[in-house]
Amino acid sequence: MTDTSFPAQSPRKFKTGRTIMALILREMATTYGKSPGGYIWAVLQPIGALAVFTLVIAIGLKIRTPSLGTSFMLFYATGHLPYSLFNETSGKVSRAIRFSRQLLRYPGVRYSDAIIARFLLNLLTHIMVFYVVMTGIHIAFGLQSILHVPSILRSFAMTAALGLGVGTLNCFLMAKFPIWVIIWNILTRPLFLLSTVIYTFEQIPWRYQDVLWYNPLVHVVGMMRRGFYPTYEAAYVSEVYVYGVSVICLVMGLVFLNRHYREFLNN
Repeated sequence: MTDTSFPAQSPRKFKTGRTIMALILREMATTYGKSPGGYIWAVLQPIGALAVFTLVIAIGLKIRTPSLGTSFMLFYATGHLPYSLFNETSGKVSRAIRFSRQLLRYPGVRYSDAIIARFLLNLLTHIMVFYVVMTGIHIAFGLQSILHVPSILRSFAMTAALGLGVGTLNCFLMAKFPIWVIIWNILTRPLFLLSTVIYTFEQIPWRYQDVLWYNPLVHVVGMMRRGFYPTYEAAYVSEVYVYGVSVICLVMGLVFLNRHYREFLNN
């Protein structure tokens, strides 16, 4: 008698990696595939913001010398781009469950896959944008910066870790408490002005420096500017503090999500 039973199937190798890649491709098609120009807008948006700021400062306020160096565009870019990376990363990660709610109902897709996919795509996109924008600024204005690449990479690592940690914690809070979306938007509205994007930490009156130091983005921006301005020491930067905040937020977010994310799928 012929045995018609099927052989036992071995577990798929690299299932998590394939799932994350599929989620990244879906994110690319959804976020960039439906808009005319696609990825071009990811580059044009920061360029537009930098151009407007430069015009306002140089022409509107008639300020001729930035806090560091000679180029307003470069000075602002070293603050705006890290801030934008954190803001976009934390925002994308915080909406990971809502964005992939239907897919998370399948047993092969986990909430961590959705978080990692959105994090990686956003990080890679901003690295590309950073390279294009900084290269364009140096070519357009004839700048010859003496770069300290390790400081630039360390700033990227700090920003990515902070965005992932804060975004993961917010992913739980926004799903559990919908009012947190409004509260978070209110709390972070002045964050741009409090992150030394348009000035240096040393320009702040000393009695406020001790308070502003606890904003992790101040350290991120300071490290980035250390990479572009050889004479800027940024002695106040503490990588331990930034990574400490990032790890605490990440661990708290993962613990709470692991306990409650299934109930979010049914809401």
